[in-house]
Amino acid sequence: MAYPLLLIATVILAPAIITVNGCSPSDKASLLAFKAGLVSCDAAAGRVSDINLRGESEDPIFEKAGRSGYMTGKISPEICKLDHLTTLVVADWKAISGEIPPCITSLSNLRILDLIGNRISGEIPADIGKLQRLTVLNLADNTISGKIPASIVNLASLKHLDLSNNQLTGQIPNDIGKLAMMSRALMSRNQLTGPIPSSIASIYRLADLDLSGNRLSGSIPSGLGQMPVLSILNLDSNSLSGQIPSSLLSNPGMGILNLSRNGFEGTIPDVFGSKSYFMVLDLSYNNLKGRVPASLSSAKYIGHLDLSHNHLCGTIPMGSPFDHLEASSFSNNDCLCGNPLKTC
Repeated sequence: MAYPLLLIATVILAPAIITVNGCSPSDKASLLAFKAGLVSCDAAAGRVSDINLRGESEDPIFEKAGRSGYMTGKISPEICKLDHLTTLVVADWKAISGEIPPCITSLSNLRILDLIGNRISGEIPADIGKLQRLTVLNLADNTISGKIPASIVNLASLKHLDLSNNQLTGQIPNDIGKLAMMSRALMSRNQLTGPIPSSIASIYRLADLDLSGNRLSGSIPSGLGQMPVLSILNLDSNSLSGQIPSSLLSNPGMGILNLSRNGFEGTIPDVFGSKSYFMVLDLSYNNLKGRVPASLSSAKYIGHLDLSHNHLCGTIPMGSPFDHLEASSFSNNDCLCGNPLKTC
């Protein structure tokens, strides 16, 4: 399916085309069914409320062919005339290009804006913060550049933010903590610089924070380890430094923690306990020294542990979780010994 997006929108939105004279009843029924699956109208207002164009669909035609959708074209500014729109999904078509129409911020009823998986370029509209009802902003897997707009912190209803895998530069807005309703903040694989804003720790509902694959510097705000809901924290592949806050490792709700490929120093805090439950704990490729914490053996569960490529020394503790780990979890340290490495 390589039709321009504007043509597709015309087929979907223009009743005259659907009701054109000469079409067989079966063709009319098919077109109406096609429209119904992609566009919803507000029955009371008689206006378009939802547009759902998703390439990675469960469409049986695509499933039978063993491939997903492909479509070229651009998002026309005409979309902004649909002022009752609450959902705009143009996702995973791989070749939708052009910029996000700046007028999109005039759609005051918009709750979901999902443009993931295309070739959209340009910048995020500067006044994106005008969309006060927006709960989902997903612009991942495009080629969007420029800075994260300062106004983004005004999206008071935002719950899901995904800007990952773009070409964004500059710093994360310092007052991003104003997004009090946010539960997921994904900004990985960009070119973001500067520190991690300490205000993030004030987002009570935040459960998933991914800032990996950027150029962030400075230390980890200590407040991140005191967040009551945060369970996934990916900060790997940055230029972060300083010591690892002990609160990150002692937080019983933390399940996935990846701090690898940074410049963290000091020792690994010996603060694990019976409530520690890590599916992933990756501290590899840093400058950590000292011993492997003995309290790790008291953890309720440690699935994947990677302490390799540091400067650790001493004897690896015995018992769980060390009895099921491979040598690669401890390789390339200064002087570690004991199972699963060579005996001391």
